[in-house]
Amino acid sequence: MKRSERMKAQSPPLREHGLTWLAIVVLGVGFAMALFYAETDQQGHVQRLFYIHMPSFFGALLAFSITVYASLRYLRSRDVKWDRLAVVGVEVGLLLALINLVTGAIWARPIWATWWNWDPRLTWDAIMILTYAAYGVLRGAIENVETRRRFAAVYGILAIFTAIMTLIIIRIRPDTMHPAVIGPSAQEARGSFDASPTMQITLLVNLLGWALLLPIVLMRWRYRLQQMSERLEQLRQQWFEA
Repeated sequence: MKRSERMKAQSPPLREHGLTWLAIVVLGVGFAMALFYAETDQQGHVQRLFYIHMPSFFGALLAFSITVYASLRYLRSRDVKWDRLAVVGVEVGLLLALINLVTGAIWARPIWATWWNWDPRLTWDAIMILTYAAYGVLRGAIENVETRRRFAAVYGILAIFTAIMTLIIIRIRPDTMHPAVIGPSAQEARGSFDASPTMQITLLVNLLGWALLLPIVLMRWRYRLQQMSERLEQLRQQWFEA
């Protein structure tokens, strides 16, 4: 392969750049709508964090779900590309889960008069984050490459239980302070998000940005970075073996 052809193969495709710019535009529009377009809730301006807080969790859930899919494919095929995708899903999901946790703590301070309490929803959120953080520790602790990938795949499949529990805990535990935004909970027959049209539209735009476009874009770029990192490691080994 000629040098120009190799460079073309290694450069990101046009659609990847287009998807990235689309995500940036949607996130920017969603942020502006959260600040200036959506009506002010009875909780005050701090409630505007909701438009990042909730969508970022569903973005994390999407990334973790992709890890489950990729892990299942790896166990079936032993193709390294699926292991690579599983790792990327955990990293991106963990980032979005941390954004969800931090925005929730900032929101809770003026509403609950505390940054943190051991509410069932918050507790499971912390368990979920620690579980996925341990995924990286597990991979670093196993020296054999094949064993590491196999164990990580099984772990990545089982870890989704913590994300599911974080999602549904408010619907099965009546002692939680965290409201169910949409749909019934163990405390309420309907969700607590009594939204005006401007709030609904703002939420939809931010769900598109945070829960769909951003995780996909981050995973695509992180996947390419992982490919480059593995290629550099191969070249380094070849250099020292030569």
